[in-house]
Amino acid sequence: MLFCEKVQRAWRRLSRRERRVLRVYAKSSPEAVLRTHCKVVLSMVQGNSPTQVERASLCSSSQAYRVGHRFLEDGLAGLADRREDNGEAKVSEVYEAWLVEIVAGSPQDHGHRRPTWTQELLILVLQEKTDVTISVTTMSRLLRRLKIRLGRPKPIVGCPWKKQRKTRRLNVIRRLVETLPADEVVLYVDEVDIHLNPKIGPDYMLPRTQKTVSTPGKNQKRYLAGALDARTGRLT
Repeated sequence: MLFCEKVQRAWRRLSRRERRVLRVYAKSSPEAVLRTHCKVVLSMVQGNSPTQVERASLCSSSQAYRVGHRFLEDGLAGLADRREDNGEAKVSEVYEAWLVEIVAGSPQDHGHRRPTWTQELLILVLQEKTDVTISVTTMSRLLRRLKIRLGRPKPIVGCPWKKQRKTRRLNVIRRLVETLPADEVVLYVDEVDIHLNPKIGPDYMLPRTQKTVSTPGKNQKRYLAGALDARTGRLT
């Protein structure tokens, strides 16, 4: 007897209520694993073999066989997610505390060359700190639960001078301000050009799609200059 025929016979032994519950779980169960298991069973009830279930991208054929056997043995109860029996969860409060501390810094603090984090790199560094390895899916859920968002870092320019040279120059400027004659001023001056075209940052998109952002077309700029009186603090 074909495997899907055994599943069909088990389906016919279910009560009308159990069949209705299984269909509802397949459509709207909040548990993704249970939802997938119910879809696999319904697919085999319709005459699809585990190989055809795999071609429909529901799951692998081996998993379809496992789901089918659990359904044959335990009925609707056999489709529940049994991962809660796997033991203590890997993600502990200590792991979360390490994640928050690491995200606040840079990968370069841990010997990596890139300046920004990826989920894979977070998993790698946390594995070195805690000896715990989790999947990218678990990391994604953890970041969302801790409200750690995907954003665009603010670029800054660091001082190219060594610390001692920078300190000497700042001391000279401070002495100049402190000993400045009454009829002279010291000004800190800078200017900036402002692009009127909108800057496009990171965004979440559906697979195989790319969003578009309307822009004015030709970029326009405005320029702003300012001077700060070092002694009075007045900004012009």
